[in-house]
Amino acid sequence: MIKYFSQQLTVTTKQTAEALGSGLLPVFSTPSLVAFMENTAMQLIELPEGGSSVGTLISVKHLKASKIGEVLTCVARLTEVDGRRYAFELEVTDTSGDVVGEGVHERFVVDVERFMSKIN
Repeated sequence: MIKYFSQQLTVTTKQTAEALGSGLLPVFSTPSLVAFMENTAMQLIELPEGGSSVGTLISVKHLKASKIGEVLTCVARLTEVDGRRYAFELEVTDTSGDVVGEGVHERFVVDVERFMSKIN
């Protein structure tokens, strides 16, 4: 039961540490890396009608800076499904094949109506 999904993005000024306030430099930010990884992982979950998924755990190493215009590829590998819990391994590479980031992530499938009713 190993499933993979990959997608690419091109780093923009809106995704830099400088723009997001997570640093002072015009390089791909860690918050953007995390969002890219989470988005890639969630593509692997087949949701039931009225369902969504929420991230509950992420552990990431941001290993290399990426400049504006760099094309990054994220690969998510589904490693476990336990009821509503999905676990993933993630890796982001740049065009030279260098690893920009790696990590693990968990998501839970939720009923949207029930979930939202708990926060109102």
